[in-house]
Formats: sequence, C-alpha cells, structure tokens
Amino acid sequence: MDFTHLLRPKSFDEIIGQSHLVSKDAPLRRLCENGALGHSFFYGTPGSGKTSLARVIATVMQLPFYEFNATSLKVEQLRKIFDQYENALQRPLIFIDEVHRLAKNQQEVLLPVMEKNSILLIGASTENPFFSLTSAMRSRSMLFELKRISKDEMNALLEKALESGKLTPKGHFACRDDAKEYLVVSSNGDARAMLKLLEFASALHNEITLELLKSLRPTAQNDGSSDATVHYDLISALIKSVRGSDADAAIYYLARLIKAGESADFIARRLVILASEDVGNANPQALTLTTSAMSSVAKIGYPEARIILAQAVVYLCASPKSNSAYLAINSALQAVEDGVLLEIPKNIQQNNKGYLYPHDFGGYVKQKYLSKKLKFVELKDSGYEKKMKEWMEIIKS
Repeated sequence: MDFTHLLRPKSFDEIIGQSHLVSKDAPLRRLCENGALGHSFFYGTPGSGKTSLARVIATVMQLPFYEFNATSLKVEQLRKIFDQYENALQRPLIFIDEVHRLAKNQQEVLLPVMEKNSILLIGASTENPFFSLTSAMRSRSMLFELKRISKDEMNALLEKALESGKLTPKGHFACRDDAKEYLVVSSNGDARAMLKLLEFASALHNEITLELLKSLRPTAQNDGSSDATVHYDLISALIKSVRGSDADAAIYYLARLIKAGESADFIARRLVILASEDVGNANPQALTLTTSAMSSVAKIGYPEARIILAQAVVYLCASPKSNSAYLAINSALQAVEDGVLLEIPKNIQQNNKGYLYPHDFGGYVKQKYLSKKLKFVELKDSGYEKKMKEWMEIIKS
C-alpha cells in the first residue's frame, strides 16, 4: 500500500511537524488563509514536507495546482499555463521542485508573471535557493525553512500509518517495537523514506521485524554530502570540533563524511589546513603528521584510509592550539592592502650595504629590518609556542 499517498495531509492541521509554519498563529498559515501569500521558496531536508505543504496551500487558497521539477521543466510548459490563465479570474499555483536548478532563461520567463501576480510561484529545494536565484527573483519572494522532522513527530506519523494500514484490504499486519524504533531512527527525519520502507516491508510480510527492515535498508539514512549545504555543514562541524578539542564529536563528523562518500583526499587537505591554522606552532609536528596523512590516503584509499584520517583527527584534537601564524599573515596582508608599503632599509637590500651577519655575532645582532615599527606576530603561551616565545625573548635580550 502507498502510505505516502494515503497519509498526504489535506489541511494545515494534518501536517506532521513544521509548527512554526502551520500552527494557527504562524505567519505563513495566516497569509494563506487570508489569501495574501506571495511567491515563496521552501528549503529543508528531504522528506520534511515541502511538496505536501505546497499542496495544502493550493487547497486552502483554492488555486489550481501544477507541479514541476526544475531538472525537466521546459519553458513551453510554463507559457502554455500562462496563456491558459491570461484572462482568467483565478490564478494557478505553480510548484517547482529542485528550484535551485532553474536555468537563467527559465527564471527570466517567470519574472513578468511574478511581477503581475498572475501566478503564485512556490519553489522547493534541499538547498537554500536564494543563493542560486537572481536578485530579481529574490526581491519578489519570501523564504521559508522547513526543519527536520523530530523523533517524536516521526513516531506520531508512524503510528498514524500503522493505524491507516489496518483499514486497507491488505492490512492487519503487525510491527514489532524494535522494528518501529528502526523505522524512525534509520530514516533520520525523512518522513517519505520511513513510509516507503514501511510500504516495502508490509508488501513482503504481515509481521514487520527488525531483520526484515534491515534486509531492505541495511544502514541508516544519512544526509550525504552531495548537497552543497550539508557538505559544508559536515566539514565545518568536523573542523570546529577539532578546534574545540572534542575528539568524540570530531570522530563522529568524520564518520558522517566518510559514510556520505566524501573524498578522503578532501578531508585530508582540510586537516592539513587546520594543522597550520589552528594548531600552528603550538605543536609544529601536527603539520608534518597531517601532510603525511594526506600523502598516505592518496595512495591507499578507502576503506583503510579511514584509520589514517581518524589518527590525524584524534592527534589534532589532543594538540595544544594556536592561531598566531594565521592572525599574523592576515594582519600583514591587510596592512599591505591598506597601503602600508614601507621602503626596505638599505642594509637588507640586495647589495647588503651595512648588513650585519647574525652568525658573526653569536646568532643575533640588533639592526634595522623595517623602516617603521610594525607588530603582527603575537606568540601565545600554548604548547611549543610558549618555548618559542621564551627563546625569542632570550635571543633579543
């Protein structure tokens, strides 16, 4: 049985989750009920209810509903609808999924009818579509985020599905408690994925067991990282966890990236950058280790590369942290951009006129290296950098 179709909400009150959009006092719902909703774009994780919400809006506002996907949408299809409703008293609701893939010429075709409000345009995407839409489209629209459906909400939807299943000719199936837990947890907030798994399992057996579900879906759903937003969110979470010295969190996000199919080379490159930016001279060995890890994973690949990446991540988490080199070069670059272009003192120019060779003076001799005093490097009292700071003070004294 098709649980997705069977449980498709027909009103705001039937929508599971998204209370910030569909509760009685939510602005989006009030705009719809007042017939005042403008062109809108929805974005959120897969299975969060973007299409269902658009269908409910069409029902509430009593608008004809046309559904398209940007990957296969043709301009001629749009023009045919525009012509059909050109002199009509009622405007259509045009829903476009994967709206971030709209080509520029498709956006240009939509602009005039958006301006005249002769259609109501609603777009949906798993990515924030405002980054891919033209400024003209953005200025005529509102943006709404759909949140991942919570575990409690997924449980409520599952119970509703199980109850609905009993009413069908092929109903009367049983679902064990551990199977219910797996249906919810393994679907990762994706309502459609959960209902599809339930649908396939109920077609095979009247008693849904954990073993049956795992034979259909061996591992839990994850976000993947082909979605640009998720890709950057996961790598950002890994970097910030390492920077914060939380090894458990860092290893978790590393596992998420690996399971999502992220390139070992990409992860290793980011760890090399982190070793210099966030660990720096507090532990200079970190750069050596991560560079070695980058070379190793390039030659070895998965699955063994996961061990090398894990070693590097744990090492970086346990390392003392300093971003003094990062701050120093950024500060110096900014000074150059701001026009701080000093004349090079003659004693350190190529002709060496007046240059004092430090090795002739025991390793250090005071002389002019800048024609004006500047300060960029602030060594910190962290790890090995504390020793460097002490040595610099000793040398200059």
